[in-house]
Amino acid sequence: MKTYTSSLPDELFKALSEKAAEYGIPKNQLIERSLRVYMEHMDKAAYLKSFKRMDDDADVIALAEEGLADYYKKLESEAV
Repeated sequence: MKTYTSSLPDELFKALSEKAAEYGIPKNQLIERSLRVYMEHMDKAAYLKSFKRMDDDADVIALAEEGLADYYKKLESEAV
């Protein structure tokens, strides 16, 4: 565990204190949980952005379509 010291604007610190009291948890736990959720959200956003970039990539689309064609052929052969 590492110790980190930071400053917050007064209104944000007040909101943090109120929410921590409302949830019955220490402020540091609320910050930790919030940061984890935020970082997860950022990872998902980056993942989505990478898919959107591939949307216009003809090579990636061709590769995906080729894979789907092979998969469809395999399903057809197994259905018989």
